[in-house]
Amino acid sequence: MNNPIEALIVEKGVLLADGATGTNLFAMGLEAGDAPELWNETAPEKIEALHQGFVDAGADIILTNSFGGTRHRLKLHKAESRVHELNRRAAEIARSVADKAGRKVIVAGSVGPTGELFQPLGAMSYDEAVEAFAEQIEGLKAGGAEVAWIETMSAPDEIRAAAEAAIRVGLPYTFTGSFDTAGRTMMGLAPRDIHAVADGLAETPLAVGANCGVGASDILASLLDMSAARPEATIVVKGNCGIPEFRGSEIHYSGTPELMAEYVRLAVDGGAKIVGGCCGTSFRHLAAMREALDRHEKAQRPTVEDIVGRIGPLRNKQASTSEGAEGGRRERRRARG
Repeated sequence: MNNPIEALIVEKGVLLADGATGTNLFAMGLEAGDAPELWNETAPEKIEALHQGFVDAGADIILTNSFGGTRHRLKLHKAESRVHELNRRAAEIARSVADKAGRKVIVAGSVGPTGELFQPLGAMSYDEAVEAFAEQIEGLKAGGAEVAWIETMSAPDEIRAAAEAAIRVGLPYTFTGSFDTAGRTMMGLAPRDIHAVADGLAETPLAVGANCGVGASDILASLLDMSAARPEATIVVKGNCGIPEFRGSEIHYSGTPELMAEYVRLAVDGGAKIVGGCCGTSFRHLAAMREALDRHEKAQRPTVEDIVGRIGPLRNKQASTSEGAEGGRRERRRARG
């Protein structure tokens, strides 16, 4: 398969992915509980402005507005029959912005979890998940997405199902987990083990890594585990903008542009080849990240202590030392057995 990510890394060294979709769309008027994907048809000018803001801030990769674009997520909004058109439109809007950027900007089709549990914990079979993801990715490909960007995943089987769907559709893919539970994903996947999730599939991922989670320090700790496990891998980190904090009924993120710039420097030194922002990351934050990336010369690999000293404490235990995570795995084994 074509590898636009590798080609651009050869040219630029490290790539900057975009920032938050949801946070910025809420700022544009999206209401809690509404499906952002419906805005691809009802408010395309706002989705275009989202992508344009990130391109203007210096993003090399923009993600389509399609995170909840499977039939399982869209059925919550009575739109499960419109999977192809909503995903196609998401990619078309991003493609139109990328094509007029005056430089190479990769359009990555965002593919989030279905929200369903796999058998035997839930009702969804592996084959059903592959079909649902393939339906979504077909739409993204038709609209001009170059890569299937599988993100915020917890279950290894769901990652594999989405990856298999991308392979079936003929689109190269990346995947990232959200290590938000004692340094692991909610379903127990440790950062160092993410590389093996796609082992045995017909096509290997273009990149793997982490996104979202709980904060910038935590995702960088996950990065150290991932890069130590497979130093040659192309690794993505797309961390939240500091720490989420409730202020009344609204979530605010503690990260400043200066903090996110320091996060970029630590990510590059820790072995990431693609760095971006997740929840809370605005155009202003991303512009600071672009400047930091352009000015940074790779330095010594940081330790967890370096990370904590420079951008703040971990909010979770680390996967490699968390007794809570081990206990959780024992509970899951008992539940299955």
